[in-house]
Amino acid sequence: MSMKTKLLFFFGCLHVVFAFAQLNTYEHKMELLGIEDQWHKIELPDTVFEKVSQNMNDLRIYGITENDTLESPYLMKVGFGDFYSKAIDFKVLNKTSNAKGYYFTYEVPTKEAINLIRLDFENKNFDWKVVLEGSQNQNEWFTILNDHRILSIQNEQTNYKYSYLNFPDAKFRYYRILVKTQEKPKLSTTRIIVDVKSKDKFREDAVANVNVNDKNKQTILNLDLKKRLPVSYLKIDVSDEIDFYRNFTIEYLADSVQTEKGWRYSYREIYYGTLNSIEKNEFTFPTSIAQKFRVTIDNNDNQPLTIKSASAKAYVHELHARFSKPATYYLAYGKTSDRKPQYDISHAAAKIPVVLSSLSLGEVQNIPKKEIQTTAPLFENKLWLWLVMGLIILVLGGFTFKMMQKK
Repeated sequence: MSMKTKLLFFFGCLHVVFAFAQLNTYEHKMELLGIEDQWHKIELPDTVFEKVSQNMNDLRIYGITENDTLESPYLMKVGFGDFYSKAIDFKVLNKTSNAKGYYFTYEVPTKEAINLIRLDFENKNFDWKVVLEGSQNQNEWFTILNDHRILSIQNEQTNYKYSYLNFPDAKFRYYRILVKTQEKPKLSTTRIIVDVKSKDKFREDAVANVNVNDKNKQTILNLDLKKRLPVSYLKIDVSDEIDFYRNFTIEYLADSVQTEKGWRYSYREIYYGTLNSIEKNEFTFPTSIAQKFRVTIDNNDNQPLTIKSASAKAYVHELHARFSKPATYYLAYGKTSDRKPQYDISHAAAKIPVVLSSLSLGEVQNIPKKEIQTTAPLFENKLWLWLVMGLIILVLGGFTFKMMQKK
């Protein structure tokens, strides 16, 4: 065997050892089954979220062959529905008023349907009813929204504004807005928009138990999930029929420590908003992987709200992965300090096939770690230590006694 061949063999073995060492730095792995094409998708199961890191940076796909280890690139796809929003050009025809209120009429020279009008008023505090109508010729008007409520509350306790007109797709050339108020609305801007959103891909409702506690002018909801999941959606159902506007926060349990006085819990805030009687109390926020969540509602001097129910949902998470060579592939995870992988395919997502076949996953395998050999102390038994110390004292004492005799 020549020196060149020996070197190639040595570096090849070194590469394999290094690759295996990479895989062994993770805690768990699951074999990927059914690989037949270059591209596949992998839906992450609940078992992965039980051990993956909070930011999910530690997800890797490794392929093992007899003499090589491959890392397969992937893109994370979260089950948000595809969203498309487009501002529509329009022309303000007139602004008038009468005993009913103030009218704003717009011409929308497009064949596209619209479903949202955003109004921005300079008025600081208001509570108005709005009528929205559509027409093709300004002679015959059809009601789209009737007595739709818009309002703005700005004070020391609340900063809340809702001035959106949401409605089913409508296609008219002219739109007329009536604001029922005697106070002059100072309308600064108007945006006419078409919003298109496909259905989100959620897992089933993840909440197993909700505990409600009213104290110190706050209502605290403790949500216990069935398992640790990547939650991004929370809905709070309030049964009260009164008007209410309450600031609230959403937190997840980030850490817990057991002390002599019991468990101490550390929560991390992920959302701040206003619970109110105008909008649907459905909230989305950055994905947070946890099993326990806490909602704190500030009641100020108001009576606590009656919380009928609360539900949390997790989006479906998929990996769209590319497999270049035949190998035994594993999904590895469980490494808190890992960095986010950087793959070229993140810059060429448009080239990934739209339709991908799904892979199934094998059982979870714990990746064994090499035990660290520790050298046992010389004297593990305290009795030996005392005997040695006694012997040393006797020797020193005898030596001292002989010195004194000589003197």
